[in-house]
Amino acid sequence: MEENKFDVIVVGAGHAGIEAALASAKMGAKTIMFVIKYESIGRMSCNPTVGGPAKGHLAREIDALGGEIGHIADKTGIHFRMLNRKKGPAVWAPRTQNDRLQYSVEMRNVVEAQDNLDVVEEIIDEVLTDSHQKVIGVKSHLGDSYFAPKVILATGTFMRGTIHVGNVKFSGGRSGEPASINLSTNLLNYGFKLLRFKTGTPPRIDIRTANMNILEPQAGDENPQGFSFFRDVKLQNKINCYLTFTNSHTHKIIQDNLLKSSLYGGYVSGIGPRYCPSVEDKIVKFSGKERHQVFVEPEGINTYEAYVNGISNSLPPHIQVEFLHSIAGLEKAKIIRYAYAIEYDHVVPDEILPTLESKRLSGLYLAGQINGTSGYEEAAAQGIVTGINAVLSLEKKEELVFDRSQSYIGVLIDDLVTRGTNEPYRMFTSRAEYRLFLRQDNADERLMPIGYKLGLVSDTRWQKYLKVQEIKERELHYLRTTTCQKNILIREPTKFANILKRPKTLFSELKNFGYHQPEDLSDFIINKISIAIKYEGYLKRQLADIEKFNYMEKQALPEKIDFMEIKTIAYEAREKLVKYQPVSIGQAARISGVNRTDIMALIVYLKKIKTNKIGIQ
Repeated sequence: MEENKFDVIVVGAGHAGIEAALASAKMGAKTIMFVIKYESIGRMSCNPTVGGPAKGHLAREIDALGGEIGHIADKTGIHFRMLNRKKGPAVWAPRTQNDRLQYSVEMRNVVEAQDNLDVVEEIIDEVLTDSHQKVIGVKSHLGDSYFAPKVILATGTFMRGTIHVGNVKFSGGRSGEPASINLSTNLLNYGFKLLRFKTGTPPRIDIRTANMNILEPQAGDENPQGFSFFRDVKLQNKINCYLTFTNSHTHKIIQDNLLKSSLYGGYVSGIGPRYCPSVEDKIVKFSGKERHQVFVEPEGINTYEAYVNGISNSLPPHIQVEFLHSIAGLEKAKIIRYAYAIEYDHVVPDEILPTLESKRLSGLYLAGQINGTSGYEEAAAQGIVTGINAVLSLEKKEELVFDRSQSYIGVLIDDLVTRGTNEPYRMFTSRAEYRLFLRQDNADERLMPIGYKLGLVSDTRWQKYLKVQEIKERELHYLRTTTCQKNILIREPTKFANILKRPKTLFSELKNFGYHQPEDLSDFIINKISIAIKYEGYLKRQLADIEKFNYMEKQALPEKIDFMEIKTIAYEAREKLVKYQPVSIGQAARISGVNRTDIMALIVYLKKIKTNKIGIQ
């Protein structure tokens, strides 16, 4: 039927699915997004927070491209903090605590208002293909077929999701929502490799039953900063978060009941996240640690529900109550929602290309936890990439590949396609070789031109961006070329930039040397200028490294190269090259198991092909 024909189909309406569907629709493609429960669009399944180390970088990059996660996080933020302020600017990280319900409502409003985008509540059971293994659409559990040449799977934890609480388990994509069972079987029938991952969530409590006299308040920043560039959103801290700690009694209760947990009782087979461990894992793997942080974080301004961050677990309900009551300030806390673990299927990420298109089925894109990642921001980043690339492919245009030197989005995707992951992947600043260049404060400069060219960034935002760049460049030029006169603070005339370059000199102190700050110079621009001047030498060296990196990335490999025939490359390396099918020398060099001598042998082989004018058929 004509009404069931679309350009792009998106399966899933979490953070990945929403960004994919919005990008596709904004770029003019007729798009449909499927969700299992309509009211769960944009639901924050775990902690209602956005950002943090590296995740804040991702959120700002998505925003710079024209995505929505940062914008809605700013609109619904109730507690704002810039983390890692005591460290260098490369690792400064914005973070918000959000109103869980309002975030979902605001995101749903954006989705419903978007032209070219339909939303339907149905469970998708099958990806449909033609005889050439090209995607042609999907089929729902109700038997309806929907057709499109591009399909994006953003299924989160729903594929064969199983919820565990102690020795009790039941099917579910998350608490209160059914799992998607048949789609996994469908993908297996196409030859996809699926593995099981596990994640979990802590209990939620009624914050009125906590002892607020004992809990340590954690206030938001005095001058809150959010994620969304050049959008008029007033940021306001509306609540405090609170800190307390586990203790030896807490640890003993958990230790004595380890075998009753789903994780240590043998009920869970999936691999859990190393960097966001359950409290059982903390007690076992860090047995020498006397206490662990526990943050009590309100879930909104119109609810008494609070998220107890730091005690994710899969223990039986009565044990959850017992160990919760052993924590200072939570002795009488009442649990509203019990903690649980959840297992789900994901596709082994060596199945995907740098565009996030499947290698196995043409026109099928994968985004989010289906690729083995964890977190809202990682999912949203993949979502906007799939939406962009699905439309570019439809239009017969060159698809967009983000590289490691350009963005944290590029680091994330490159890690997945060249290294894979054997645990839920989480982004860290340490994963980015060029992190001094890839800062959260300059995401607009790095990526907004791309978003605007794609039609994802509005003209209004673009003009604001250009104005900021104009002011920044004007003032940088002035500081670098203007000499302040000799006075009691300096022995001889020197450029304002050289004064600012001094490690302990603040921008505000330039007035002591005769500098007059223009009225149009905002704190946002001042921060950009200060970093540009203070880290100029480091940035020049990093940009030189990036130039070398880009040279390697431009050394493209032929599409149909037979790596197994290159006998000068070690056999293990040839196996890895066949498995990951790198598109460039640079990507090949980053594959684990491929060493420098293998790369040199590959380069020599390619030179021989070129010299002898031998084509690869």
